[in-house]
Amino acid sequence: MRKFSRPAHTIGHPPGTLKPKPDTPVQGITVDVIAYDESSFKEQKFSRVEDYFPLADRALCSWVDIDGVHDTAALESLGKYYELHPLLLEDIANAVQRSKVEQYGGKTYIVVRLLDFDLKSEEIESTQVSLVLTDNTLITLQERASSVFDQVRQRIRSGRPRIRSLGVTYLTYSLLDAVVDRYFILLEKLGEHMEDLEDTLLVEPSQETLRAIHRLKRELIYLRKSVWPLREAINTMLRDEDLPFHDQMRLYLRDLYDHTVQVMETIESYRDLNAGMLETYLSMVSNRMNEVMKTLTVIATLFIPLTFVVGLYGMNFEYMPELHWRWGYPALWALMVLVAIAMLRYFKRKRWF
Repeated sequence: MRKFSRPAHTIGHPPGTLKPKPDTPVQGITVDVIAYDESSFKEQKFSRVEDYFPLADRALCSWVDIDGVHDTAALESLGKYYELHPLLLEDIANAVQRSKVEQYGGKTYIVVRLLDFDLKSEEIESTQVSLVLTDNTLITLQERASSVFDQVRQRIRSGRPRIRSLGVTYLTYSLLDAVVDRYFILLEKLGEHMEDLEDTLLVEPSQETLRAIHRLKRELIYLRKSVWPLREAINTMLRDEDLPFHDQMRLYLRDLYDHTVQVMETIESYRDLNAGMLETYLSMVSNRMNEVMKTLTVIATLFIPLTFVVGLYGMNFEYMPELHWRWGYPALWALMVLVAIAMLRYFKRKRWF
């Protein structure tokens, strides 16, 4: 089962050591930089982190979006330029962190999990998104490129006054809000999958249906483990006075916190539905078995008097009147058929089948 833990390849090394996972290929990174204020805007793209540093404009609100976190050399350069703590860089490189918010010497570090549901594999895909808030710059680092922040980027390009005027803390909120909005899309996919699974369950329950129910249970547990820490992290942003979120921003964070509560409530309701589906499956299998046993019991009961009659005339007594009667054999068959019909009508009247 997937879980958040320290990667095995880092065990035994000093804290803060940037050590790539052995089987992870080092891919090139892309750096997308947007610098803006109320009246100006510029966007640049780089293939190396070092190419951006000479052009950095600390006077503008800057968003440095980096796709790719397994290049340790690039992370070391980034940490040196922005004076990032080695433990912070280690958490970025080892992308198995639970959602959290931490302070490192005036730098605010936020981890969120970007989640999506794959209908083919029936599994939740999870990637880590790291946000580092330092002075007038927000650095976001993703394991791989995604479209989750495209709408936020478009709002900045179009000159929306709120996002262009409220600074880097509002940008941080906007990105977190985009991630949480993706959770609602995921929940919609999960809901549709559960409806299809429930229809299959009611029509023709099978072993594959049972396996699908258990897979869904596992994914819901993982989803809860991924979302619950984010709710606590946002709650920390609301209450911790040391974090750089002023009173106006706390209004937006409170709304974001409500959204995470809605997500958690939906997850809990899905877990209840999943448990109900498992109970329904067991009930339907039990009912099917009962129907089979009822049919077999009726057949066995029908043969009890017939077996008695056949056994009676199978005894080796010499003086049995019907043995020498010409119509004895047909009469015996007629008797057994009448007994069977009478018993079936009696069972039907009693609604035993």
